[in-house]
Amino acid sequence: MKKYNFNAGPCVLPREAIASAIEAIQDFDNTGIGILEISHRTPGWERVMKETADLWRELLNIPDNYKVLFLTGGASTQFFEVAANLLNKKAAYMQTGVWAKKAIKEAKFYGEVEVIASSEDKNYSYIPKNYTIPADVDYLHITTNNTIYGTEMHEDIDSPVTLVADMSSDIMSCPVDISKYGLIYGGAQKNVGPAGVSFVIVREDILGKIDRKLPAMVDYRSHISEDSMYNTPPVFSIFVMHETLKWVKNMGGVGVMHKLNKEKAAILYDVIDQSKMFVGTAAKEDRSLMNVCFVMADEHKDKEAAFLEFAKERGMVGIKGHRLVGGFRASIYNACPREAVEALAQCIRDFEDEIN
Repeated sequence: MKKYNFNAGPCVLPREAIASAIEAIQDFDNTGIGILEISHRTPGWERVMKETADLWRELLNIPDNYKVLFLTGGASTQFFEVAANLLNKKAAYMQTGVWAKKAIKEAKFYGEVEVIASSEDKNYSYIPKNYTIPADVDYLHITTNNTIYGTEMHEDIDSPVTLVADMSSDIMSCPVDISKYGLIYGGAQKNVGPAGVSFVIVREDILGKIDRKLPAMVDYRSHISEDSMYNTPPVFSIFVMHETLKWVKNMGGVGVMHKLNKEKAAILYDVIDQSKMFVGTAAKEDRSLMNVCFVMADEHKDKEAAFLEFAKERGMVGIKGHRLVGGFRASIYNACPREAVEALAQCIRDFEDEIN
């Protein structure tokens, strides 16, 4: 039976990237040594590091005054590294979900945090509007896509202060005006690779302005000066990222991915909206293109387990919703094929027909 992977992360990767990784495990760059064993000081590896950064620059049109870093620890480590490097007195945060709330908690170790807007009142089912950005903060932090709740910011916002964004789960899925941000970060394991590496895109002029001294590993400047090899980088994870970004480029780039992602999401949201049994959980104008969250209508709540079993029998993997929302979640990142989305949509229709 064919399997369709809707896991929220780690998640589905391009088959081409998987094939290249398997080959590289046996023999990297015709060295006779596998990628899991290669020294990060090997010339071939230094080339891959540069090519990976260049692919980021090309695909997102990153200006020259920004640096691209590949670090360990995931986005959760960046929650405190961002604050350590940028928070001098006070920062503003938008609270749109669990990960934003965790970022707020970490930032409070370094200074005052002002939550300027929150959607917690409705279980993070929408993106706040009509908020005011204070002029006296060091930066504003946003989370552009909320995997657990299925909401997403669909436009780059204009901020009078340095804008910082956690883009873990929607980077490379849509065009981004990098020049509007001071810093963008995220874990790779959604759209740009496997778990084990995180990315940071930072404008150099915002660094070095805080009063505190920083440990070398926390200071972004340490990693900039050594081209992300201040310490041994996560070689294998970066290699798969390299191959994944090559796939994005070969597909036509981020603009093409955005078009395909909108089409895939529309397939699922349309079948949910037409259903009398299933209901979307996010405000329509804020629905994520990456994480489609839906639940059973109240009168059908008792059929949730039956649908999960029904879907499992048809090859659907990873559609159980997060415990904080319940119901179901289909994560349809860049590498999730249209075929998988169509299969899930048909599965929803078939279940409803069978019950009725």
